[in-house]
Amino acid sequence: MSSEWPLWEVFIRGQHGLNHRHVGSLHAPDAEMAICNARDVYTRRNEGVSIWVVKSNEITASAPSEKGPLFEPSNSKIYRHPTFFDIPAEVGHM
Repeated sequence: MSSEWPLWEVFIRGQHGLNHRHVGSLHAPDAEMAICNARDVYTRRNEGVSIWVVKSNEITASAPSEKGPLFEPSNSKIYRHPTFFDIPAEVGHM
């Protein structure tokens, strides 16, 4: 049905978190309403500091079955791995 609201994926960054994490999905007519609804549904105890919403049909992802062909080429490029230097302690969590 064309009048059905699109599905949005919701990502929340918590007060003590460094990254946004996927917390669920909801239907809303537009991005602004999706953020308001996500706030009401997924941050009931004021634990969020930032909300991202993305239309589900606009997400492109690899399939788990593609893991080998997708990630194996990086194994031959050891210069991409952080093994040639020490990370200073003052840098903290990365």
